Amino acid sequence: MVVSSIYPSVRFGKIDLCDAERINYLFSYNNFDIVLHLAAQAGVRYSLVNPGAYISANVQGFLNVLEAARLHPPRRLIYASSSSVYGLNEKTPFSEDDSVDHPASLYAATKKSNELLAHTYSHLFGLPTTGLRFFTVYGPWGRPDMAIFKFTEAILDDQPIDVYNNGVMKRDFTYIDDIVEGVVRTVFHIPVAEPSNDLSSPASARAPFRVYNIGNNQPVELMSLISALETILGREAKKIFLPMQSGDVLETYADVDRLQGAVGFAPRTNLDIGLRRFVEWYRQYYRS
Repeated sequence: MVVSSIYPSVRFGKIDLCDAERINYLFSYNNFDIVLHLAAQAGVRYSLVNPGAYISANVQGFLNVLEAARLHPPRRLIYASSSSVYGLNEKTPFSEDDSVDHPASLYAATKKSNELLAHTYSHLFGLPTTGLRFFTVYGPWGRPDMAIFKFTEAILDDQPIDVYNNGVMKRDFTYIDDIVEGVVRTVFHIPVAEPSNDLSSPASARAPFRVYNIGNNQPVELMSLISALETILGREAKKIFLPMQSGDVLETYADVDRLQGAVGFAPRTNLDIGLRRFVEWYRQYYRS
């Protein structure tokens, strides 16, 4: 939940994000220099059936982290946001300057809430915060509920895969190594408030607050992804074509110019290489 990149933290074991007292004690005891907050209740579809889990972990839990950071200020706080905040936006690629006022899922709404809360704490208390909008992360040790993991497992087991919206959608699949590089680069980049009289700068920049996209900057059609997996696995997928699911969007596509300008980040792993690395790991870990 909380990581210090400079000082080793005392091991507290698992901490409930809603346990404000324990989180506050963790901050006060360790005197963190850097806080990297990546914990959340993830996933769009599960938010349709258990919204309370998302409000509890993603909103109340994040507020507890912010309060602990206010009382025991680190030099900076970096936290996970999501490409889901772009919701029903149709203009692509998605830019950090685009409106995020129309979320398509409760999960997306909680992630936008994180950004709003972070900006408030940056503005009121001078807490440097950086939000990272991750785009469809995949790779070794990925979540089993994500498409690439589920498709690989099903194809190897000769089971059918569900293809939503008849495969007519695109995702900006981003390999984990590129995500990690982007995170590390932002960890050592402290947001600085720009002069309040500089009206040419975004209002958000007048606080030590930044939000960045981390994506592959190359959306891929779902059917192209499945075809690439079939080639790598040497098997044809049995496909069940289904309509669009509630909470889904047609396309995600990251504009990463702002992150590249700030920290020199550029994605380096194309989908074919990333898929081959994932499949190699999956075979070794689950099939050996």
